[in-house]
Amino acid sequence: MKKIGIFGGTFDPPHNGHLLMANEVLHRLCLDEVWFLPNQIPPHKQEEKFSDSGHRIEMLKLAIESNPSFKLQLIEMERPGPSYTYDTMVLLKEKYPDYQFYFIIGADMVEYLPKWHKIDELLEIVQFTGVKRIGFHMDTPYPVRFVDVPEFEVSSTMIRDRVDKNEPINYLISEKVRRYIEENGLYESRTST
Repeated sequence: MKKIGIFGGTFDPPHNGHLLMANEVLHRLCLDEVWFLPNQIPPHKQEEKFSDSGHRIEMLKLAIESNPSFKLQLIEMERPGPSYTYDTMVLLKEKYPDYQFYFIIGADMVEYLPKWHKIDELLEIVQFTGVKRIGFHMDTPYPVRFVDVPEFEVSSTMIRDRVDKNEPINYLISEKVRRYIEENGLYESRTST
């Protein structure tokens, strides 16, 4: 039985913190692969603006290409409307019935679990894996398996803000992703829109 980590998010842009988290969970839980699952429309962020899906997919491809255990899973991009994890995992379990799935979430999402769509049903088909982060509570009534990851305080919001202010983002994201952002003029003048 293959053990697969599922790492969902907007990845706008994908950064080295995402890669660090995925790699630590991959090795700590002895997973076969980690599938990066970019959202079409995250239910908890429906009011926010995101970069075009095509840009987010291309950046993710560039970010993960050097790790053969990292794969891109576009199942949520292929469906219209909000991306509910329960619906996605039902589809993945139908397609890969013999796979065991570990859904990777950050500490911020651990606190948010009670509000997830069909959380109790979701727990029947996936093992939640929480990545610890400073400033967030790890207390949850749900069976979450926690993994310690070296601290690396970076976020996609930070990257977007730094690009907008013409500040350096070297070493926060891969060089190929940095070049892609620059070449496509992503995240510039976002504060004026």
